[in-house]
Parts: sequence; structure tokens; C-alpha cells
Amino acid sequence: MIDLTGLETRPAQTWGAVRLVPLVRPRPIVDLRLHARAYGEDLTVVSLPDKTVYTSYVPHSFVASWTGDGTPAAAFGTQLGEPRECLPIRFERRMARRVDKNRLRFLPLHLAMEGFLALHFGGPLIAWEEWSRQALADGLSPRVEEAYTGAQITGLDDALKVFEIYPGQCGLLLYVADALAAAFVVPHPEDYRVLHPTLIRDMYGEQIYQYALFHSVADVPVRIDETRVSTLADLRAQAAGHERDWADFHDTVMAAGLTESHAYEMRVYRLGRFTLNRFLPSFDRRRENHIGETITDENGRLAYLKTFRLSVAQSKRGYLLSRLAEHGWNMTATAEALGATPAMLGMRLERAGFGHLLRQDVLDGYRKAERH
Repeated sequence: MIDLTGLETRPAQTWGAVRLVPLVRPRPIVDLRLHARAYGEDLTVVSLPDKTVYTSYVPHSFVASWTGDGTPAAAFGTQLGEPRECLPIRFERRMARRVDKNRLRFLPLHLAMEGFLALHFGGPLIAWEEWSRQALADGLSPRVEEAYTGAQITGLDDALKVFEIYPGQCGLLLYVADALAAAFVVPHPEDYRVLHPTLIRDMYGEQIYQYALFHSVADVPVRIDETRVSTLADLRAQAAGHERDWADFHDTVMAAGLTESHAYEMRVYRLGRFTLNRFLPSFDRRRENHIGETITDENGRLAYLKTFRLSVAQSKRGYLLSRLAEHGWNMTATAEALGATPAMLGMRLERAGFGHLLRQDVLDGYRKAERH
């Protein structure tokens, strides 16, 4: 589970459908710092160790700097390039690559998205008769998922410009129509001030894009009990009480979809006493499903977090692939575990965009069985 211990919630700020909840770190982490490196290219191709290729729009990367003895580390300034008229392509060797002894360059969110795209990417392990030659030879290649940039999320640009950055703020939880869209946490307040604008260049799911178009939110009402206020101290106590109530409500209700959902974590890189990980959700259809990345210290304390909320369709694809892999890609066994028939499972795979994995004659038979 994602543990936000060490971060305190501050009152939310709203703009249209966007609600930003500041996260303040009373004790900043000083021996790990992050800064952004912006790219001018429109397309990035990453060659991965298993000889697969990841192609995406990559607007920026993060560079993590750390010290080995716990002394403070300094963050580099953000560098912005001039826009270009052509369509250049950048080739990278890995999602996370060591720049020098104490600096690591990684692609935020793309590190997590690569893990989601690679989910059971190899396809069937046994040549069951239902699967096509393509599925047996190439697995799920090519595997494609769509996302929206923050610039396409209605109101997000304005919200990031006008919202106040709190003293000590090291992150935020971004809600759209009160649905948790993303979480972003960094080690130090100075890092956050530099990286705050990068949220407009991040990826967001289709569901969040639609919510921003058709929904709006209202500020949480605050009512002061006038009968209990006779001095400034009384008024201050009332305000502090409302802040505590908001924080409790947020931590136990609004953020529960992230903090109470089980996640499967995979280690990517060691950074001294810190560890860079990425995680996948359990694909529980009754809960929110988030993918993302974390950097934690040797005690599991969260230093960095960035998440992407999967849409309902993306969660269904992850769920189906996980169930198939769990049952050795046997259609009959998987269908029985789901309380369905092979024909019903075949139709679910087709609606999820995996129909090409099945042999055409088998898929036609499933369609005929469903009609009858």
C-alpha cells in the first residue's frame, strides 16, 4: 500500500472541476533532490534490455541527486529548450539511467506505464488451440495505451497558475470532479516549487479528461460556531479544528482509493540509501486502480511519488490479462474462474481490444455462441 506517513494535508483549493490538496512535509529530506530536464523532441523511442521498444511522447525527465553520507544535496535548475518546427526523435537506452556516480535520470510516469504495458506481454506460454499464430509468436506486441497530457485537462493549467503553494509543500493530490487523478510527492519544498509546473506536461487517463469536461466541484463549506467565539484565540481554535477535520476526512475517505489499495511493487534502481520502485495495482474492479513510481528510504519512508489513474477500460484489460496468466492462458479454466463460458470470455477479450489474440475461426464461433 502507498504510505503517506510524514506528509500532512492542508486545506484544498478548487478551480472548476480541479481540486488540489497540498501535502506538506514538516521535515524535508535533504540528501535526495530532484530536478527536471525538459526535452524539445515530440517523440521518444526507448530501447529496453529485453530488446523490446517503448515509443511515446516524453516531455521531460527527472534527475535524482543524492549523497552517500546523508549531507544535503543541491538540485540543478530546470532547463527549457526552444520549440522546434520539425518532428525530431530522441533515442534513449533505458527508462532509468545513471548519469554519474550520484545522479540518476528517469522518465516520470513512463517508467510506470512501461510496467503496465509489459504486463504479461509475452502472451500464452502454452500453445492452446484458441490462440492465433501472432499471439503465440509475438505475444501482445504491439501493446498500445492512450493518455492525455495535462494541457488537455480543462482548467488544470489555470489551477496550477493561481493556486497558492504552501510553506513546506512537498507534493499534492490532484482531484478532477473529486476523483483522484494523480499524486505527486518530492523530497524537498524547493524541488516542489521547481517541479510544480511539470504537472501540466504529465499524462492523465481518459476518465479524468472526461470528468474535467462535464463536472465541477464546490469548496468544502466551513461554518464557525459564533456562540463559541469571543476572542481571537477562540477563532483560531475553530479554524484549527476545521483544518484537522478536513485532513481526517481527506486521509480516510478521499485518498482511500490510493492508500488502501494493494499494489505490487518492483525495484528498479538503488540510489544509495534510497530505492526507486514502480508499482502495479491489484486490478480490483471495485476500487480505483493506480500505477506509479516511488522512491523510498531504507525505512520505507516515502521520498518521491508519482501516479497515473487507469481508466475503467485499462483496468479491465489489466484484470483480464492477470486472470489469463493466473490460469496459464487456458480459456476454459479462466472462464470457469470468472463464472463465465469460454464464449463470454472471448467476447470480453474482443471488447477489451484483445480479439486479435484469438484465432479468427475461434472468435467467429464465440460470436455465434453469444448470439444464441
